[in-house]
Amino acid sequence: MLVTDPQPCAKEPTKLRCPLFLESVTAGFPSPAQDYVDRALDLNELCIDHPAATYFVRAAGESMLGAGIHPGDVLVVDRAIEAKHNDIVIAAWQGELTVKRLELRPNLRLVAENDDFAPIAIPDPEMLEIFGVVTFVIHALR
Repeated sequence: MLVTDPQPCAKEPTKLRCPLFLESVTAGFPSPAQDYVDRALDLNELCIDHPAATYFVRAAGESMLGAGIHPGDVLVVDRAIEAKHNDIVIAAWQGELTVKRLELRPNLRLVAENDDFAPIAIPDPEMLEIFGVVTFVIHALR
């Protein structure tokens, strides 16, 4: 597998600090609200470990719905991370960019998270280019 170098963030991310509440939000029965803030949270600090090696890409298609990646979602991709078995990666296969789960064993494959799409067997690792590991998905609800 060849790891290539897409252009990373042009400069250090601008800090934008938003309040982070001390209490977590329960997805079940609601509890009384807490009115205090633990600290400020910068989404760049949360989502980007390697600013010089991070880029964003918008997802298209429905092959990764099972992994929570929907059409139009923004993927945070870190090219400083070595891709490992079961990572979701941005890869180039036969001249096309794709987002898929990387399987290294028992055989090298790119696997969709939707049963409507067949896995892609990679016969020669030199034919596959990894452009980075997807670390976060920004998914709009409205």
